[in-house]
Amino acid sequence: MAPSGVASEADLLTRAVGDLATRTGLPVAFGGYEQSGAIDVTSVVGNRTGHLSTLVVEPTRGLGGRAFVERRPRLALDYRSSRNITHDYDRAVLGEGIATLFAVPVLVAGLPRGVLYCGSWAQTAFGEQTARAALQVAADLATELRVNDEVSRRVSRLAPAAPAPGLDAASREELREAYAELRRIGAEVADAGIRRRLEAIEERLATLSHDRAEPEAALDVRLSPRETDVLACAALGQTNAEIAAHLTLREGTVKSYLQAAMAKLDAATRHAAVTKARRAGLLP
Repeated sequence: MAPSGVASEADLLTRAVGDLATRTGLPVAFGGYEQSGAIDVTSVVGNRTGHLSTLVVEPTRGLGGRAFVERRPRLALDYRSSRNITHDYDRAVLGEGIATLFAVPVLVAGLPRGVLYCGSWAQTAFGEQTARAALQVAADLATELRVNDEVSRRVSRLAPAAPAPGLDAASREELREAYAELRRIGAEVADAGIRRRLEAIEERLATLSHDRAEPEAALDVRLSPRETDVLACAALGQTNAEIAAHLTLREGTVKSYLQAAMAKLDAATRHAAVTKARRAGLLP
């Protein structure tokens, strides 16, 4: 089960399959994750029969099985006559009336997690724009799964400390590392919707370790995204050079962001800036 505030993998898949149909303009889309050594299709949109809803695809078999093991998209312009795939799943695919089918693996950290499919009932040309749209949907889903993995891993480590009035030092450090990593991932994401969901998780992490026994700081401070990124790394004790490497920035740029954050927080040192940011709820 996904942590509170984080979409479940099933919800992410359902949303991705819907996006796939919308963004490619193709009438039918479906997909599933690898479960017990096979791809279990659990989400379908645009279907006219129930054939696809119970589809289980073995690796190397069919169009999706090849895409999964080869870790690259596969296209069958004329699925019925294609000689490049096995036809183990003709009953489901042809039973649905699909003529052209495109399968895209969902790769998380380079490893296949599942497959997304989109297709049409009539044989149709498959342009570059359609392929790009499908690949982007798969990439967006992979990013969200990667974030879920990171959040779940961190939350599971923090779970034993949850019933206590506050987090212990080790748990606080783990939480702060998670926050900094999510900030780094978010900076790599182009999709605005995914960035907003990441920001919501970051806000929850920023307040999770806040000591409510401390008086709330009367600060009306607005840090830029990069100022927050740099300060989050500084909170982990990283040097300017280490922050630059982590965020793929120039060391001089890191210094400028850090100085700007310190000025906004009216802090003479980076340590003081981190302390004030935490008290203001800007950092965990």
